[in-house]
Amino acid sequence: MSSTVLDVPTLETLIAASVAAPSIHNTQPWRFRLDPGTVTLEIRAVAERGLRHTDPSGRALHVSVGCALFNLRVAVAHHGWEPVTRLLPRPHEPDLLATVRLAGTARFSAAPRLYDAVWRRHSSRFPFADRQVPATVLAELAEAAHAEGATLDLPGPAETDQLLRLTREAEQRNTADSDRAAESRRWVHRPDSDSLGMPPEAVGPQDFRERIPMRDFGAHRRPMTLVARPFEKRPSLAVLSTLHDRRTDWLRAGEALERVLLVATEHGVRASLLHQALEWPDLREQLTDSRRAHPQMVLRLGYGPQGPASPRRTARQVLREDARLTPHA
Repeated sequence: MSSTVLDVPTLETLIAASVAAPSIHNTQPWRFRLDPGTVTLEIRAVAERGLRHTDPSGRALHVSVGCALFNLRVAVAHHGWEPVTRLLPRPHEPDLLATVRLAGTARFSAAPRLYDAVWRRHSSRFPFADRQVPATVLAELAEAAHAEGATLDLPGPAETDQLLRLTREAEQRNTADSDRAAESRRWVHRPDSDSLGMPPEAVGPQDFRERIPMRDFGAHRRPMTLVARPFEKRPSLAVLSTLHDRRTDWLRAGEALERVLLVATEHGVRASLLHQALEWPDLREQLTDSRRAHPQMVLRLGYGPQGPASPRRTARQVLREDARLTPHA
């Protein structure tokens, strides 16, 4: 039995930090359980919060859980413990994606400066200024991805045009596909519903130049009332990739993505995620670079307004009942 003592308020703070992570369509496809004997937190996938049409393989779900896992590691270290992490620890329990055991004294050096960013990070789908992110900051973002076993590549002008073209084509396919469009609409939060999803104010405008294809979460719902505004002329894009494309790689990609986003937040850099081209296998294949790395996310980076916070389920909502008990020494 572990000698670590974890009280309920601290447990709920750890979970709240974890669920502050981004997830595709803000689906928040996770559930947590505490094993009080070993003081280990389990993160499980919630299949009914997955996107059956948009994400049939569950890759984006794993990336989302990886983001939550990284936040949990940061929060555990901030509270003084070493987060001992295992990915897919029990093959006979495929929904158990990761465990984090609270051990010893924290050695996770990223925690002190990133914990505050956990609470301040929000995706921004609004126009950015025509101001480039400094090379020193971009280098630090690449280092953040590398620290989690991923790469962050910064495409040149021709590659950026290709990325935007593929994303635009994917977005057009998504809005034309009735199942995917309906799935997207279901995740737009309405004040009179219990769905958390995407609040309308977070969806953001469309680029009236039709250069940067922002996702239309209300596809087919209000085509005549979409707000259009000018976006930056030269968007700064980055591609997060992994060497392999297994479930563990998807989780590590999520950890790397969240580390990049938190470092960006620390530098005042906003980010939105252009995931559309990754949702179509043939378009994703075209994103694969000469190193044959597997793209997991396309990021748009820049300076602009901070996006509004999307609603989150509370710690009590995502903790299993038997996880709410106060562990003892």
